[in-house]
Amino acid sequence: MRSLFVRLLTSSAVVAVCSITATAWLAANSTSGAIQREQGQTLASDAQINNSLLGYASRHADWSGVTATVRDLAARNGRRIALTSEKGTLIADSATPGTPLPARVSAVVDPLTVDVTLVPGAAGDRIDPRAVGPFLLSARDSARLVKAAGAYAACAGRTGQTVKMTVSNTGRPVVTTTGKEDVPQEPRPMPSAAPTVMSPCDATTFRTPTRTEKAALKQLNLLVSRCLKGKSAERGSVGLDLAWVSKGKQPQGAEPDQTISSCIVTARKEQLDPYVAPAAYLYIGSPTEAAGQRIPLPSIAGAALLVLLLTVGVSVMAARRLVRPVNALTDAARRMRDGDSSARVMVRTTGEISELATAFNEMSEHLQRMEEQRKAMVSDVSHELRTPLSNLRGWLEAAQDGVAELDPALIASLVEEILLLQHIVDDLQELALADAGKLRLHVEPVHLGDLLDQVATAHRGRAEAAGLTLTTVIMDDPSLTADPVRLRQAVGNLVTNSLRHTPRGGHITLGARQDGDQVVVEVTDTGVGIRAEHLPHVFDRFWRAEKSRNRRTGGSGLGLAIVRNLAEAHGGTATVTSVPGVRTTFALRLPS
Repeated sequence: MRSLFVRLLTSSAVVAVCSITATAWLAANSTSGAIQREQGQTLASDAQINNSLLGYASRHADWSGVTATVRDLAARNGRRIALTSEKGTLIADSATPGTPLPARVSAVVDPLTVDVTLVPGAAGDRIDPRAVGPFLLSARDSARLVKAAGAYAACAGRTGQTVKMTVSNTGRPVVTTTGKEDVPQEPRPMPSAAPTVMSPCDATTFRTPTRTEKAALKQLNLLVSRCLKGKSAERGSVGLDLAWVSKGKQPQGAEPDQTISSCIVTARKEQLDPYVAPAAYLYIGSPTEAAGQRIPLPSIAGAALLVLLLTVGVSVMAARRLVRPVNALTDAARRMRDGDSSARVMVRTTGEISELATAFNEMSEHLQRMEEQRKAMVSDVSHELRTPLSNLRGWLEAAQDGVAELDPALIASLVEEILLLQHIVDDLQELALADAGKLRLHVEPVHLGDLLDQVATAHRGRAEAAGLTLTTVIMDDPSLTADPVRLRQAVGNLVTNSLRHTPRGGHITLGARQDGDQVVVEVTDTGVGIRAEHLPHVFDRFWRAEKSRNRRTGGSGLGLAIVRNLAEAHGGTATVTSVPGVRTTFALRLPS
């Protein structure tokens, strides 16, 4: 949790949470009451709109004239109302043309499959009761039956019964009578046939089906029979009250089985389908926004002040924790600028700042090592150059003073010192070019057998003079692409080093072999070897195990450094392994 990223994220999260909490609290207190009031109104409005459009669809075969109804409903409810076909074709819309439809469909207006979410008390068959189709009576027949029902109601009233008369959706009157004990005497509002026994009050006239109803019942029973064919053996028919009347032996009041009920519903929907409008999608937009309660200005100011104070407090705390280690790093950098190469920074934290401090300390240590190496190199270079220059000056001054004569032996000695100086300068130039990346290589296919033979031939005279055996061993004749001149120089430096440190009677072997995708060139000697603690420094510049830097025990200390640079210039490496007093092997690993 101390990471800089986590700190910033946590600080931002705290501020954001407090801001959201304050905003949510104000919004909840100011709008919860309005939402609760509007919710009930919206649900009631949706149900009323859906019911009105169901009524229209139940009495019309299409939606061609529904536009006026839609606009009237939208104006009365303050809602945006739109109807589309199941294929998405716009039927009617209270909004201006081109207005996008709401995102979701509010309901499906289908009088044959009523949406129970908006009509909770829908019948079990989900058919709107206003969809009567061919059962709708003409105005003349309806008026005649209402008159006859009125006469029957008046007659029944005179007998002491309570009479209630209503008119159904088909236009047929329904008379319900109850006795003195308020027990319904006529529970069926639409009997299927006239009574066989005449009562004191004659109901035959208004209970007998009209010609229109008889034709509709006949069609309905044909559809039911077609549906029941092969499904049920029970015989019966559908009456004027749309109930199943069985012709077999069935207990009075028993309900028909599920197959018969399903077929009656299917037949009714098939019969009513031509008389009702097709199903349509109903879109209801949001109600007109009521004027909500305004948030008091003092509450807004108080919440804003609280968030501001919290933000400032958290930001100050985070800034202090972040600036403290940055200041420590700045102070250490300034001390390093002023020459203090031992400048370090101590940060008691973790995460990105700690990693930055660690990197700074590593850089400081590296610079300190580089400075020490620079001073050591200057000292070594001056030491290497001082000896031959002192010899040259001494002999030349002696010759100038007449103390010594410039005989051929002295001149040969002076030339040798000059050649030594030239060798040191050339080595330093090689290293400088390698450091600057300007060491040029002229690569070409190299035959290692020939190259190692050339190096061995060049050093065989010195080896024989020192009592050493010099041999070459080539395995599988590996192929290599390299700069032959530079490669001979590197191998020659290794052979020279082995000649210097191998006692009389020793053996030096030059070898080459293939190792995967690399070619390994090795120089192995049976000399004094190198101790384990000295192996990491063998290729360092001017490094010598014998610190006196005596010419009799070693060279300038640049030969092996040049070997490593030449190997790296070829994309390879230079390594050394040694068992003191037994064997030492220098290896050049070069890409084949």
